[in-house]
Amino acid sequence: MSPKLPVISGKKAIKAFTKVGYLSVRQRGSHVRLRNPNEPERRPLTVPLHKKLKPGLLRRLISDANLTIQDFIDLLD
Repeated sequence: MSPKLPVISGKKAIKAFTKVGYLSVRQRGSHVRLRNPNEPERRPLTVPLHKKLKPGLLRRLISDANLTIQDFIDLLD
């Protein structure tokens, strides 16, 4: 069974994704675009700066970054 998806803000998600090499390349309104220049197999991510990210969106961002939910939770510490 996979671990429970955390309820986090967009800002906290961006902080976690930067730990695996993502960089903020641009921002338009409340949406930040992240790209990983070192690992092209990791897809670009668009993260909204909302107080709570919806579970489906967070799950999609994690899979686009080639991470498991547990890998992502470990990055939050």
